[in-house]
Amino acid sequence: QVQPVESGGGLVQAGGSLILSCAASGSISDFNVMGWYRQAPGKQRELVATITSSGTRNYADSVKGRFTISRDNAKNMVFLQMNGLKAEDTAVYFCNVLNFGWSGKRDYWGQGTQVTVSS
Repeated sequence: QVQPVESGGGLVQAGGSLILSCAASGSISDFNVMGWYRQAPGKQRELVATITSSGTRNYADSVKGRFTISRDNAKNMVFLQMNGLKAEDTAVYFCNVLNFGWSGKRDYWGQGTQVTVSS
């Protein structure tokens, strides 16, 4: 089992910045992918950014140039630096760990943290 726990959400004005953090505990595979997804009211959950344990990053087009994902492998943590926030970034942000264990790959999700951007 892997348990991701998010922190760092909140209320910010448009144009502002926030940093989200996620700490994952449990049986994390040497190769894994950690990332952030978000879900706005009435919409489907969507990818924001992912980063592999070897450092390969992937971003949604809507956040490229504004958000930066990073990780600390020693602490099994992933971070999302969000700059230039817009009202449309308002959503619940979920931390995800894609684990490649002996039984195959499996997704683990955090509880989510609310990010609200006021315009």
